[in-house]
Formats: sequence, structure tokens, C-alpha cells
Amino acid sequence: MAFEHVWSRVSRLRRSMAERNLDGILLLDMERFGWENVFYLSGFRGSSAAVLITENDAVLATDGRYVAQASEQTPFRVLVQSKNQTLLDMAEEMIRRHEIKECGFEGETVTYGTYRRLQDFQTRWVDTEGLVPLIRRQKDDLEISIIEEASRIATEAYEMVLKDVVPGMTELEFAKRLEGHIVSLGGEGGWPDHRFIVASGVRSSLPHGTASTKKMEKGEWVTVDFGAAYGGYMSDLTRNFSLGEVSDPEFSHIHRILQEAHARGAEAIAPGRTGKEIDMVARSVIEGAGYGEFFGHGLGHGLGVEIHEAPRLSPRSVDVLEVGDVVTVEPGIYLPSRGGLRLEDDYLVTSTGSRRLSQGLSQDFRVLNL
Repeated sequence: MAFEHVWSRVSRLRRSMAERNLDGILLLDMERFGWENVFYLSGFRGSSAAVLITENDAVLATDGRYVAQASEQTPFRVLVQSKNQTLLDMAEEMIRRHEIKECGFEGETVTYGTYRRLQDFQTRWVDTEGLVPLIRRQKDDLEISIIEEASRIATEAYEMVLKDVVPGMTELEFAKRLEGHIVSLGGEGGWPDHRFIVASGVRSSLPHGTASTKKMEKGEWVTVDFGAAYGGYMSDLTRNFSLGEVSDPEFSHIHRILQEAHARGAEAIAPGRTGKEIDMVARSVIEGAGYGEFFGHGLGHGLGVEIHEAPRLSPRSVDVLEVGDVVTVEPGIYLPSRGGLRLEDDYLVTSTGSRRLSQGLSQDFRVLNL
């Protein structure tokens, strides 16, 4: 039936609410701050909404700009603000009408100013920070298919932009062309809150070297960390190419090490294993090759409506992988003042191990014949 995935998620939330003896939970989207939880549970993708979920009701309040959109995107009852009401006025009214005594809220997505206003409500607030993100970890079939499509779009866009590369093109121009191809292929663009990493030559030693006005020159290698937004979800990939033959052959050797580390890490993914264990499997390959001190970040992270979600794969992670998690695997080696490389794909945790969702793009180092 229509919106079956929404009601399934609401049912999971209601079970968690019952375990905490909550009468309701309030979720706020304040001009796109906190939109992820509102979108996940209701389907609504506007920029202003208050959602109240109780044992027997699910209500979304928004302003007149979004009435038609809300009626199409969510099965919840839709209430419309009057001209004399703020969104928080509507939230207060909903809680009063439902006689909510114990109300949960996601503290991580509420500003201090909003929290002060919430103190005027006639309810006892319970910070459920992390509850909805925890529910979001287990991706359903619809979410998996959307992330796969986001990966397909990003893959095709990357192949297209490689055909445009010429010496003298700036990193920023490459990034903008890549995002343009993503849009032309049906994506919503790049990541909403993060810029693509396009780092060439010595700048590739920066793990988060976002695209700059530096020109890419012949003989340089380029690391590209990118993805597509599609249907509210993200893909996240990293690939490496060079403009002609690589001027420093050590980086070809480094890329082969990363391919091995990536493969070992991906093979180790399975339900019941911790993020620390998966990280160590890949990290041991890099350490064994003598580059351990040059891999300074975690192996990966969760992925969904946000580009960085739980669980984490890192030396400190105690997260235990579960069926339905989607995680990245992205080992990297960065030599200070020389350059670096990283190799990343997206994986679904299955009952028997994992499945690569970003299947269509070769992991091989690409040498462009210019």
C-alpha cells in the first residue's frame, strides 16, 4: 500500500516510545535544521515542519507554502499554521490537544533558543537524542534501492566528467562539471552540506582537500571524493586518476595497497562484528606495507539521508554491525608534502556478509591518455 514504508518506521518508533513510557515525540524541521528525522519518519521534504507522533496519531504542522506538498508526501494528518502562529506555537497546540505528559525530543537537532521556548510547553521533556538516528540505521528495501540509484548516477557522472579533463582544468571546474552531470542524469546534485573533494598533486595529501582553483597538470594524480543526492539519500565514492602517466611511481604502488586493504575490509564486514574489528583488518594491510602512520582517519562511516551516520568503522568504534546497515569502506594513505590517495565504496550489511551498492565503477587507478 502507499506509504507502507512510512508506517513501518512509525511502528518501530512507537515501540521505542512505549519502552521509554513516552506519550509522544516531537520532531522539528526549522528551516532545514532537523529535516533528516522529519523526512525519514513522515516523507515530508519541506523546510519547516513540526511532527508529533503518539501511540494513536501522527500529525505534521507546516505553513501555507507547503500544504499541497505535504498532502502529497506524507500520510500524516496535516495542520496549517495561521498567519498569527509560529511553528512552535503549532507544536505547543498539538501537545496540549493530545494531553502529552511525557514528550520526547531529539536534543541534537534543537538549538538552545528553541529549547528555551520548549520550556514554556505544559509537558515534561525527555531528551531522546540518538533514538531516531538509531532507527534510521536499519535500511529498508526502498532505501537500499534509492542509495543504489544514487551510486549509479554518481558513477555515470564520474565517467562523463573524465572525458572532459584536460591539463589546466581547475579542481573546482572538475567538481562543478561533475555535479552538473549528476543533475543531468536525474540526481538532485551533490551533497547538500559537504563539498566534493578534488585534490590534485601535492594537495591530495589533504584527506579533506575540497576542490580549489588549483589547475590540474599533466603527470599529476587526482583524488575525487564525490556522490549524488537522490530521493533524499546519498552515495559516497572516492576514485583516483592521473593526467597521463604518474610522475611519481610510488603512488601507483600505494594504490595497489589501498585496493588490497579495501578488499580485505569489505570481506570482513558481517553482522555482529564491531567497527573496530573491521577497521583493523584493513589497517593491518596498510601497516604491513609500511604506511601505517600515513592512514590517519577511520575506515568508514554509515550512510543514508546524511553523508555521515552511525555506525562508524574506526580504531575507537564499539558499534556492532547489524543487517541493514549501510557503511563506506575508504582506506587512505597520505604522504605529507607529497600527496595521497583514497579508495571508497558503499556496502550493505547482509545476513551473510555484505553487498557492494556502488557496483558499477571500477576501483582501478585510471590513467587518462591526454
